[in-house]
Amino acid sequence: MSDAYEAQGFGETAIGFGERPAVLVVDFQLGFTSADQPLGGSPLVDSAVENASRLLMAARAAGVPVLQTYVGHRRGGDGATADALFWKIPAVREAFDDGSEATKLDPRIHDPDHDVTVRKIAPSIFFGTPAIQFLTRHQIDTTIIVGCNTSGCVRASVVDAFSYGYRVIVPRDACGDVEEGPHEQSLTDVGRRYADVMTTNAVIDWVAR
Repeated sequence: MSDAYEAQGFGETAIGFGERPAVLVVDFQLGFTSADQPLGGSPLVDSAVENASRLLMAARAAGVPVLQTYVGHRRGGDGATADALFWKIPAVREAFDDGSEATKLDPRIHDPDHDVTVRKIAPSIFFGTPAIQFLTRHQIDTTIIVGCNTSGCVRASVVDAFSYGYRVIVPRDACGDVEEGPHEQSLTDVGRRYADVMTTNAVIDWVAR
């Protein structure tokens, strides 16, 4: 954080945890986590999956709700994509058909017996999904957000979680991106404005308590 932001008080106040957390997992699907996929193979994302896996194990053991999302598009009878947005990433438009290998959740982070999974077509975990209903049903006040990519869908989800009035916690090493620069810049910026950015270990310690 630069001195100019510090001088104006950006990031001065910690948000802290509330009483009822949920973990929101943004797009840890094979399309982003598998080296066999056009958008996969990022070491930063792979490391984030491993850290998120540890956090999720602790969360499930503590009875914390988990919401998983993936990007997936559906095609009409003529084969044209029916609900894809105007992504500027060809692989997202062409390879992320719902039900394809790219849309399957990485098994390292997915427990179908505990997690609720929803499909999304936009960056934010909230846009056009039942995420708010899920959080309301469980009376959640704190969202712990992990996933990829930090500078894209994770950041959009953080901003929306903040805008809906939730406390937002971001375990920095349980989020990943294609490059470290945008990853770090996004974490720094959301930490200035919207979220407490912490280590995965620190979040696990709190969840365990």
